[in-house]
Amino acid sequence: MTSGRPAVGGRRRGRRGEQLMVPEAEFDSYDSYYGRPVIKAPSWAAPDIAGYFFFGGLAGAGSVFAAAAQLTGRPRTATALKVSSLAGVSLSVAALIHDLGRPARFAYMLRVFKPTSPMSMGSWLLSAYGPAAGAAAASAVTRRLPGAGAVATGAAALLGPAVAAYTGVLAADTAVPAWHGAHRELPYLFTASAAAAAAGMALVVGPVRENTPARRAAGLAALADTVALKAAERRLGVVAETYRRGRAGTLLRTARGLTGAGAAGAALAGGRRPVAIASGLALLAGSACTRFGVFEAGMASARDPKYTVEPQRARLERRAP
Repeated sequence: MTSGRPAVGGRRRGRRGEQLMVPEAEFDSYDSYYGRPVIKAPSWAAPDIAGYFFFGGLAGAGSVFAAAAQLTGRPRTATALKVSSLAGVSLSVAALIHDLGRPARFAYMLRVFKPTSPMSMGSWLLSAYGPAAGAAAASAVTRRLPGAGAVATGAAALLGPAVAAYTGVLAADTAVPAWHGAHRELPYLFTASAAAAAAGMALVVGPVRENTPARRAAGLAALADTVALKAAERRLGVVAETYRRGRAGTLLRTARGLTGAGAAGAALAGGRRPVAIASGLALLAGSACTRFGVFEAGMASARDPKYTVEPQRARLERRAP
């Protein structure tokens, strides 16, 4: 709802000296004019789109970890991560197609190549990354065509960081306050979360004797995740409330706890198989909670007009002479 707040003397001067004849509006609930939000929330389902974010990030970062494992003589970890990356990108595309409604709609997006559109570039990116990840996994499992497998592994590793980060760019490109307001930090947050998930997967599927790099990466990813989220909250100002309250707040607090516990377990006792598995699962769950938490924060900010109007008003006041 809106409530009028008359200016002193019944009038208030505008930025260029004009007189405002209508009282300034205040937003103090979830409803705007005629009971509707100021902006329309995306018609995205949480399991589909948040799952698309998570599995894509796991796949992209996993390909980077797989290439590193192969280069450093950790073949079992490399093979397992290649397979998990193929599974991750497959689930990511499946979630996206399920949200689109028909598989043909994904193909339709490939009719246009538009560098200024994150959705267009993301569709082409997945179309290039998926076959590379598939060829790398197939060569590793069958042990055939090792030369082609090495090329595919390298291609997937080169495309992996973009696959992990672009969904953050995609979300930030919308008008949703909790996402657009954090457009600088969100890709870094998604990349850090993806790295934590890939480290967790390496701890779960790789042998203990090969998991030292994953244990170290888990700690770095957990730190980067925390720093990126705090930076986003500082930039968002009042909109950061959506990251701390309700379902989003619960998910993000759970994510911090799981990611921290997983990183600590990996660092302190990751050389023991049961601890490595438990730590890896905690990192994977923490990464998933981060993606779902960010998704829920965005939806909450779109539903409440306060988070659209107050940042706009603050920007106008900062620009006023």
